[in-house]
Amino acid sequence: MLTGCGLGTGDTGEGGATGAGATAGSALAAVDTLTVKGRAPKTGYDRGRFGSAWADTDSNGCPTRDDILKRDLTDVTYQRSGQDGECRVVSGRLAPDPYTGRDVTFRRGRSQVDIDHLVALSDAWQKGAARWAPGKRIAFANDPLNLVAVDAGPNRSKGDGDTATWLPPNKGYRCTYVAGQVAVKKKYGVWVTAAERDAMKKVLSTCPTKKLPPGPAPTTAPPRFHAR
Repeated sequence: MLTGCGLGTGDTGEGGATGAGATAGSALAAVDTLTVKGRAPKTGYDRGRFGSAWADTDSNGCPTRDDILKRDLTDVTYQRSGQDGECRVVSGRLAPDPYTGRDVTFRRGRSQVDIDHLVALSDAWQKGAARWAPGKRIAFANDPLNLVAVDAGPNRSKGDGDTATWLPPNKGYRCTYVAGQVAVKKKYGVWVTAAERDAMKKVLSTCPTKKLPPGPAPTTAPPRFHAR
């Protein structure tokens, strides 16, 4: 799972907005490579524009949601019947939840764990994705770089907020959270608003050496997947 900057580095998300002290290759420096434009209308947005939920775009036999649960949870147990093998996650622990810092128990069917898109699908739609080919939208929705297991409560309060309108309550995770958003937007060419850019710099100026997380997954889904 993505891990946060240490609190000892001032990873509070409460710094200046200038980006002074950014190092080459850092998330802070990468903010200035993002296109800055106004938010487009949400007209035409629908979850189906990004394909069916949790498509197995990496062809490993497991839905994307289970891949992220396996990656981010501890003490994982699986459904053992049928062809699922070690694929269908039925329980585990998020220890800790990155958004709150608390431990959360996952049980399939009555879970308090969501899989969050760091860059919300609706946010991406309003900042470029409406013009993408369907295969790129499907890849975006299932890219592990853009996904993290989190406590359902704060995730649902986030909605489609960007850095300017929502940050995790856990201040110790904010550098990692924003660096992830920058990495996703840079990889897929999603633009940012001026307010969003400034908010990103404000957070990342507290950890100017923070690197972008790697994201090697393809930006186009296999042609067998379709979106509306």
